[in-house]
Amino acid sequence: MTIQKFADNNEVKFALEGRLDTVTAPELEAALKDSYEGTTSLILDFEKLEYISSAGLRVLLSAQKVMAKQGEMKIVNVNDIIMEIFEVTGFSDILTIE
Repeated sequence: MTIQKFADNNEVKFALEGRLDTVTAPELEAALKDSYEGTTSLILDFEKLEYISSAGLRVLLSAQKVMAKQGEMKIVNVNDIIMEIFEVTGFSDILTIE
């Protein structure tokens, strides 16, 4: 998986490409933890994300909990495959998806 980070004032955006699974989830988790301080808007761009596993969902849930206390988190450009996973797991009710 490739992670690109873009920071602008209090907004941080991550563009993910590839698979967010057991192998790559710790990498995203570490990148997110390094970015929480001072961030009020976290955007995750899933345009090029092909797959997400339960390990990836856990990282998203953790990020959502942190950002709910200090601002907002939204996920953008979600394809049909990832959206179906969000709907089946109930994550579409928890996360802000645009």
